[in-house]
Amino acid sequence: MALSKEELKEAILAKAAKSPKPQLYIKDFHACDPDSKPRAIKNVANELVKEGKMVFWSSGSTTMYALKDRVKDEEHREA
Repeated sequence: MALSKEELKEAILAKAAKSPKPQLYIKDFHACDPDSKPRAIKNVANELVKEGKMVFWSSGSTTMYALKDRVKDEEHREA
């Protein structure tokens, strides 16, 4: 059974925080709830961006998702 929207948000945030890489593709979040449809997962991830809990990150060819704090950490390490 698919997770509720709030449960899915928590699962996505947890995955983004624990992942070894700071930026994740939307497909990386599908493991958070295999019973949810990919479109539902993308909508929840986009809501997290609107809420300011996550940000879009672009490699130039694709858009990824990241926690705001982790992206800043990565930028500081490279500088």
